[in-house]
Amino acid sequence: MSEAIATATSTEMQNNFGRYLHIVMNGGEVIVTKNGKEVGRFIPREAAVSYLTDSLTGILKESADLDRVKAERLKAKYECAD
Repeated sequence: MSEAIATATSTEMQNNFGRYLHIVMNGGEVIVTKNGKEVGRFIPREAAVSYLTDSLTGILKESADLDRVKAERLKAKYECAD
């Protein structure tokens, strides 16, 4: 399995989708840009599932007191905890 990381503009992605699909099917990743800025990533399904699972596991471990977490996030965002 390849673990290549390619970069493609949105136009290149559209015009050469098969090429980039092949990269992803072989375990690689494609970073998609528009006007020089990253707008998305095309990654293998297994990588997406792993990322989501790891994220949710981290959230669940850290968020035992959801009311406290909510209050802290509101305070950080709005400088108040109503």
